[in-house]
Amino acid sequence: MWGLITLGEQTQVRQRGRVVIEGDHSIFLMIEGIIILLITLILIGIYIFNIRDAYRTGRQIEQGIAAKSIKQSLTDLWEKGFAYILISPAFLFIVFLSILPLLFGILIAFTNYSGPNYLPPKNLVDWVGFKSFIDLFSLKAWRGTFIGVFIWTVIWAVAATITTYFVGLFYAVIINHPKVKLKKMWRAIFILPMAVPQVITILIMRNIFNGQFGPINNYLVALGLDRIPWLTDPLIAKMTIVMINVWFGLPFWLILMTGVLTGIDKEMYEAADVDGATGFHKFWKLTFPLVLFATAPLLIMQFAFNFNNFNIIYLLTEGGPANSAYYNAGSTDILISWIYKLTLDISKFNMASVVSILIFLIIAPFSIWNFRRTKAFKEEDMIQ
Repeated sequence: MWGLITLGEQTQVRQRGRVVIEGDHSIFLMIEGIIILLITLILIGIYIFNIRDAYRTGRQIEQGIAAKSIKQSLTDLWEKGFAYILISPAFLFIVFLSILPLLFGILIAFTNYSGPNYLPPKNLVDWVGFKSFIDLFSLKAWRGTFIGVFIWTVIWAVAATITTYFVGLFYAVIINHPKVKLKKMWRAIFILPMAVPQVITILIMRNIFNGQFGPINNYLVALGLDRIPWLTDPLIAKMTIVMINVWFGLPFWLILMTGVLTGIDKEMYEAADVDGATGFHKFWKLTFPLVLFATAPLLIMQFAFNFNNFNIIYLLTEGGPANSAYYNAGSTDILISWIYKLTLDISKFNMASVVSILIFLIIAPFSIWNFRRTKAFKEEDMIQ
């Protein structure tokens, strides 16, 4: 594990443009060190299990009970540990395909892994502790960009979640109304956007709302109106993104809320009619609380998803329009798209890792706190 500790000792040596000494690759050493660390922890766990098993066997021998043979031990292992045997492959996949990248991403934040001066194999990477975290909040360019992008990310996540939720609820209530005919046909029509891959739809929307040759602006010009900078004006671009996102979120919430509405006892509405309740009162006092109770956990998950909704932001505007006050970020960039630019465009891997950790520290406590406050979660705790 020396490479994980030192991140390399021998720098690359070049003479006349040729590599004479290859040198240590700090990032490869870090990854290899993490792999060995995880394997060591697994082996320690197996060793502890062996010691406990030997202790139990020794106690049985002291009590005059004969020790089990290898065949008997394997039979007991298969019978009692069958579930553990089945989940062990999935456990190993999680360790090396989920935990390993997670640890790697966290450790990068405590190094100076960034361009142009600290990119292996030409240069070694060093541990710098919390310097990157301090720079993010102390340096004006970094601090201003982070705060601006963070505020827009929160606004975007809230607006995208609320609009799709209530639009889906609105259409579900309308279609579920007794006077509406051909309910299956209307549901099928409004669910159709889900059948088209999101990437293709976003690219189509990007052309539709194009400020120069988009069909919407062409119709406006034909009517004698001015072109609207759908994706080039900062404020209008943000509103356009939220509006387009409704197209993608409507089918999901429509399906979900239709199922919830069909499961509500009709006798409750009949009792409300007897009491003289209006349509608005029935919706506000019966329908909405019951729907919210059933969908609150998914609403929180949708907020967390929109907080990291990379596709619609990057494919629609690429984070633009440009913002001169930001460091390598546009007016519509959210934190996840800014991280993408930091890594792919300017190789600031350490700062991108810092922002990723901050996203986790923001989203995880918020989601856990809200999950525990939902009535569905409290009711499950009471049942258990």
